[in-house]
Amino acid sequence: MSTTSVFTSQALLLLAGAVIAAPVFKKLGLGTVLGYLAAGVIIGPLLHQINDGEQILGFAELGIVFLLFIIGLELKPSRLWQMRRDIFGLGTAQVLVTGAALSGIVYAAGLLDWGGSIVTGFGLALSSTAFALQILDEKGDTNTRYGQRAFSLLLFQDLAIVPLLALIPLLALQMPEDTSPPLEDFAIAVGAVLAMVIAGRYLLNPLFQVIARTGAREVMIAVALLIVLGAATMMQLAGLSMAMGAFLAGVLLAESSYRHELEADIEPFRGLLLALFFMAVGLSLEVHVILENYLLILVAVPALMAIKGLVIYTLCRLTGSPHNDAVRIGLLLPQGGEFGFVLFSAAAASGVFSAGWASLLISIVTLSMALTPPASALARFLMREQNEATEELEEDFAGAGADVLMIGFSRFGQIASQILLAGGREVTIIDHSAARVRQASTFGFRIYFGDGTRLDVLRAAGIEHAKIVAVCTHKMEITDRIVDMVQAEYPNARIYARAYDRQHTLSLRARGVHYELRETFESGLVFGRKSLEGLGVGDNEALAIMDDIRRRDEARLVVQEAEGITAGRDMLHFKPVRPEPLIKPKRETVSSLEDEELPSAAPATAVPGGDLLAGAD
Repeated sequence: MSTTSVFTSQALLLLAGAVIAAPVFKKLGLGTVLGYLAAGVIIGPLLHQINDGEQILGFAELGIVFLLFIIGLELKPSRLWQMRRDIFGLGTAQVLVTGAALSGIVYAAGLLDWGGSIVTGFGLALSSTAFALQILDEKGDTNTRYGQRAFSLLLFQDLAIVPLLALIPLLALQMPEDTSPPLEDFAIAVGAVLAMVIAGRYLLNPLFQVIARTGAREVMIAVALLIVLGAATMMQLAGLSMAMGAFLAGVLLAESSYRHELEADIEPFRGLLLALFFMAVGLSLEVHVILENYLLILVAVPALMAIKGLVIYTLCRLTGSPHNDAVRIGLLLPQGGEFGFVLFSAAAASGVFSAGWASLLISIVTLSMALTPPASALARFLMREQNEATEELEEDFAGAGADVLMIGFSRFGQIASQILLAGGREVTIIDHSAARVRQASTFGFRIYFGDGTRLDVLRAAGIEHAKIVAVCTHKMEITDRIVDMVQAEYPNARIYARAYDRQHTLSLRARGVHYELRETFESGLVFGRKSLEGLGVGDNEALAIMDDIRRRDEARLVVQEAEGITAGRDMLHFKPVRPEPLIKPKRETVSSLEDEELPSAAPATAVPGGDLLAGAD
C-alpha cells in the first residue's frame, strides 16, 4: 500500500472515531475529551489499526499551540486586573500547594526522581477546564460567587501550563552534543521574548491593516497561521516551548482590533488539531502498563481527588469563601485536566520519565475526569443548611417601598423600568443576580439583591405599599410561582406579568393577572412594521396594519381562552389585508404564529396570497 493510501486510511479512521465517540461521550455527560481518548485507545492499542501514535502526536501538538494562542487572546489586561486577587492569589496558592504536596508524595514513595516527581505533581495539580465549565454552565452557576472563584482557579491553571512546559527542557537530561552554557541559553530565551514583544507592539497591527485592505479572507487566515506558527517556532529555536510562543503572541494581540477575526480564523484549526491530539494520546497509551498497575491506579485516583479537593477547600476557606462555596469548588475541581496530557506527553518525549509512566498518569487523569460529575453532585450532601442566597450580597432593603415593585431586572425589566421612571414613578427592583445588582446600582437604579420567590423578601421590599407588582422574570416556572404566591398572600395586589409565549399568556390570564404581555410580541410587531416601511409601504398604512394585527391577535386570544390553545386556527391566512374594523373575529383574521405549529396539511412554504388553510379567501 502506498504512503498516500496509508495516510488516507488513517485519516478516515481518526475522523470516523471522532465523529462517533465525541457525540456519544457528550451525551453521557463525560465530555468530548474522554470521547477522543477512548476513540484513540480503541483504534490503536485495542484494534491495532494505527501503530505510529507517537508520530501523529508530534504533529497533533499543534492543537495545543493553537489552544494557548486562543487563551492568550482572551486575556485582556483589564480582565486580569479585575480578577487579580483570585487568579494570582488563590490560583497561585492552589497550584503551588497542590503541586508540592503531590510531588512530595510521589518522591517519598520512591516512584520517580525529583525531576519526574515535580512534573507529575504539578501536572496532576491542574484541573479540567472543559469539564468544570461544562458543569457550571449546566447548573447555571457560572456567574455565582463560587463559579467565578472556580473560573479564576482554572484560568491561572491555564496560565501555569506555560512555565511548566518551559520547565521540562531544564529537567530533561542534557544531550552530550549540547555544549552551550546555561547563561547563553537564558540570554537567547530573553532575547526571543523581547523580540516577540517588540514585533507584537509595532509590526503586527500595521501588517493586519495592510492585509485587511486587500479584502482577501484566505490571506487573513494565512497571516493568522503564520503568526501563531512563527511565534511558536521562534520560541522553540530559543530553547523554549512552542506553546509559550503561541501564548505570548495571543497576549500581545489581546487588545488588537483584529482579535475576534484572528480567533474566528484559528478556531477551526484549533478544534480539529486538539481533537487529533487527544486521539493521539489514546493511540500512544501502553495498555499493558495500565493492566500491570491497575491496583496503583485504583488507589491513586481517589487519593488524587481527595488531596486536591481538601487543599482547594482549605485555601478557599482561608481566603474568605463560606463553607458551602468552598465545598462546591473543592468537589468541582478535584480531577486531573487535559493540560496534564500535554505536560506528561512532553515530559515522556523529553526523557523526564518513561512513556509507560506517562500512560499510567494519563489513565489516572482520565478516570478522575470521568468521576467529576458524580463528585460534583456530592456537594449538596456536605453543604450546611442555612438561609443564604447563592451569591455574595446581603439582602438589604433599607429605603424600599414604592408605587411599583418590580421582580426581575433582565432586559425586559430594564426597558420597562425606564418608562416608569421617566413617568415620575418610584420603582423598587429586586433581582437574584449579584452581578446585575452591582451593575444596575452604578446607573442609579434603586435595586436590591433578593430572591423574588420568597415571601419574606417581598415583604421586606415593601409589597404591602406597592400599587403594582411587576413580575418581569424570564422563566415561566419562576413567574408562575411568584404570581401564585402573591395572589395567595395578597389577593388584592395588581399583578402585571411578563409572559414567555402564547400558551403562557393564556395560563396567566387563567390565573387572573391584571395585565400580561408576551415578551417578544410588541417588538415583533414593530419590526414587521418597519420592514413594511423599508419595502415602500407608507408609514400610516404600515401603522394601521400593525394595529389591525394587534386587534386580531387579541380577538384570537379571547377565543382560545374559551376553547383552548388549538382554537381559532381557521382564522389564519397569509393573504394581504386592508386594515379595517374587526367585526366577526371568528372569520377572516390574521394572527401571530408565535410558538405555534401550523396544521399538518399546511405547505412547507407560504407566499403572500397563497391559500394556507381550507376556506381561506
